[in-house]
Amino acid sequence: MNATTLPTTTTVECDVLVAGSGAGGLAAAVAARKAGLEVIVAEKEPLYGGTTARSGGWLWIPNHPMQSAIGVRDSLEEASTYLLHEAGEKYDPERVNAFLTEGPRMVDWFQRETVVRFDASATFSDYHPDAPGGKPGGRSIVASAFDGRELGSLLDSLRPPLPELTVFGVMIGSGVELVHFMRWSKSLASAAFVARRLLGHGLARLVHGRGVRLTNGNALAGRLLKSAVDAGVVLWHSSSIENLHQEGNAVRGAEVRKEGRTLLVRTRKGVVLACGGFPHDQERRGKLFPHARHHSPAPPGNVGDGLRLAQRAGGRIDETLPNAAAWVPVSQVPRADGSVGLFPHFIDRAKPGVIAVTRKGRRFVNEGNSYHDFVQALMKEVPDDTEMSAWLVTDHRAIRAYGLGFVKPRPLRLAPHLKSGYLLRGASFEELAGKMGVEKEPFLKALAEYNKHAASGLDPAFGKGSTAYNRFYGDTEIQPNPCVAPIVAAPFYAVKVVIGDLGTYAGIVTNGSAQVLDENKRPIPGLYAAGNDALSIMGGNYPGPGITLGPAMTFGWIAGRHLAGLATEQNYTNRT
Repeated sequence: MNATTLPTTTTVECDVLVAGSGAGGLAAAVAARKAGLEVIVAEKEPLYGGTTARSGGWLWIPNHPMQSAIGVRDSLEEASTYLLHEAGEKYDPERVNAFLTEGPRMVDWFQRETVVRFDASATFSDYHPDAPGGKPGGRSIVASAFDGRELGSLLDSLRPPLPELTVFGVMIGSGVELVHFMRWSKSLASAAFVARRLLGHGLARLVHGRGVRLTNGNALAGRLLKSAVDAGVVLWHSSSIENLHQEGNAVRGAEVRKEGRTLLVRTRKGVVLACGGFPHDQERRGKLFPHARHHSPAPPGNVGDGLRLAQRAGGRIDETLPNAAAWVPVSQVPRADGSVGLFPHFIDRAKPGVIAVTRKGRRFVNEGNSYHDFVQALMKEVPDDTEMSAWLVTDHRAIRAYGLGFVKPRPLRLAPHLKSGYLLRGASFEELAGKMGVEKEPFLKALAEYNKHAASGLDPAFGKGSTAYNRFYGDTEIQPNPCVAPIVAAPFYAVKVVIGDLGTYAGIVTNGSAQVLDENKRPIPGLYAAGNDALSIMGGNYPGPGITLGPAMTFGWIAGRHLAGLATEQNYTNRT
């Protein structure tokens, strides 16, 4: 038979088909496979790991099983109160309580049954710790560092971290490791630590072609990928789900485009949608985002496939949240090859001696607040700007001590960033204002007002340094306020930030068992959603570090177990 006459469609059978290989998809796959089901993961892109592999790797899981070891007391009631405050009228009792109930069990199960491991932090605060039910630390956990060599040849198929979040390609872990990298010019012990990490990375690149010590989101994706391999999950990369296959109202499989052929994958149990939301879906972004220009560091394949598949199958999409995504300010970094990378500004805004101004030259926010809150304040301040942008402004002391965005602290040079235009410098505030293109008089007034109080560690205008979350990223050597210091040491510097996201919030409506619901709020048999495809349980707010990955893994795990019949449909509505 001539090759041109071969059939283009082949039928494959399994119990569960998972679309996407981020934390939600892999959690569902591992849970279902460990329960004895045959599982296929279809990843659209050539690399596994999704947005998770580029993330910080933190999960927000109140009452997680490591809290007692770090001296933190928590309760279901406190966490419920906090989420009710955060989500407001968008609070979903069933799904919130499913998350709060099953999240700690999910953590315990993965640490007991797989190679997934977590480290806990007693000091990484909720983002609104002073709100009812908020905590100054203890609810967030991060993936433990992972030796990528355990993945064998599959290491080459793991999506690498964003290069802008590495130092010479080295992935920097959170906690103590991050402190060492921030203090490498101040401490011999930190300098020695960094030198060892750089040397180890260099040797690994010579032998393996890339770094093998994985941290943060890359460690989480690597650990989940290894767990999937160990369990016997079938992994397909470069395989996109084109259509869901339905029999009546029930989803019984999908058409998958793989290696130039269309496969009909028939599922005995169901399909899990975990395609990463819609950060690169131009049409949906244009409809839901209040700004015209958006810059997402998410993988380019996250174009809303899961939402469209669910909608065509009768699923309901909720687009009514006050924020359609988890916002983050990002700066655009020129790369050597002529492309542009994105740097998410998580840490630098809280440092003493850093403020943010709009093109009108005015401050508009407590710079130490969460990235989501920062962007919301920016949107409110410049609602009519075509490009909603701001400038982070600092002086020579602060930029040499802490860096700014992609600019690293001493002893690394500023010159390459000045040459590329990423970093602006002015001998005076007036000169810097001219280079930034901001209104000079309001800018000078904002700086004078800030500096008048900063010498005493005060910020009466915006209260920078007033919360535990602010202070977590400050500099404890600066007193009395680790987040406030005068901007007086010339020359002065600025980096422009624009709006990006860490994942989308609007999405597929599901119940407490991760089942996709139709317009009448009835589960569609055989169809589940997890991760950023599913409607966020946070109501459009951002309560703490890890509020995308925590629910992603929890509801992925719930979906996998529900598919296996290990979790019956439960009513979590009043379990507070």
